[in-house]
Amino acid sequence: MKSVWKVAMFLGLASQLVAAEKPDVQTIVNKANIVAYYQGKDGKAIVKMKITNKQGQERTREFNILRKDVKDGGDQKYFVYFQRPADVRKMVYLVDKHTDKDRDDDRWLYMPGLDLVKRIAASDKRTSFVGSDFLYEDISGRSLDDDTHELIQTTDTLFVVKNVPKDPDSVEFGYYNVSIDRKTYVPMKMEFYDKNGKLYRTIESTKVEQIQGFSTVVKSVVTNLQTGGRTEMEFGKVQYDIDLTDDIFTERYLRRPPREAIR
Repeated sequence: MKSVWKVAMFLGLASQLVAAEKPDVQTIVNKANIVAYYQGKDGKAIVKMKITNKQGQERTREFNILRKDVKDGGDQKYFVYFQRPADVRKMVYLVDKHTDKDRDDDRWLYMPGLDLVKRIAASDKRTSFVGSDFLYEDISGRSLDDDTHELIQTTDTLFVVKNVPKDPDSVEFGYYNVSIDRKTYVPMKMEFYDKNGKLYRTIESTKVEQIQGFSTVVKSVVTNLQTGGRTEMEFGKVQYDIDLTDDIFTERYLRRPPREAIR
C-alpha cells in the first residue's frame, strides 16, 4: 500500500509540475504580445526590407522606426521614416495605437511627392504596407481583444495558439495560429487561414538575438501563398530605452521629421 501511495504522490506532483509549466492561454498571449511589441519602454531600429514577387523581381525599402509605449501592453506610438529608395524617401508613417476596443488606431501617411498627409482608415490597416507582403497591422500589432484565443498544442519548445476574430466581417482571414517559443515567448511563426480553412499567408521569425537583455526578432519573413510574393525584413542597430519624447509622435513632425528619426 505504501508503494502505491508513493506512486500516487509522485504522479500527483508530476501533474502539478506540468500544470505549473503550462500557463493559461491568456497569460501566454499577453507575454508573447509584450515580447513582440513592448520590449523596453521605447525603441529604435533601422529596417531593411526586400520584396520579391512571383517572377523573382526584387524591390527594396529602408526605413527607421521609432516606438514609444504609453503603457506596457497598452497604447503605443510609432514613427516610421523612409530613407530609401528615392521614390519613398522622406515618406512618414505615424501610428497612435489604442488598445481600447471602442477606439480605432489613429494612422497617418505623409507622401512628400504630393506634400499630402493621408489618414489611414481602420478598414485599411490590413492592406499592404508600402507595397510589401507585410500589412500595416503587422508593423504595429493586432489588438489581443480583437480575437478569441485557444491553446491547441503544446510541444517541448512551443505553445501553439489559435486566434479567431470576434468580428469575422472586419478581416479577410478565418483564423490564424501562432507558434510561441516556450522559453522566450517570442512568436516564431504565424499562419493565416482563409474563410475556407486554407493556409494562405505565413510570417516567420527566422533570426532572434539578445539585445540589452531582450529577446529580439532581427529577421522576419512573410510569404503570401496566394500571390507567390515574399518579403524579408531585417532589423539593425536596435536600441531600447533611449528616452524618446512624446512630441516626436505628433502630426507636426510628419513634414519635418526629428533628428532621432533621420539618423
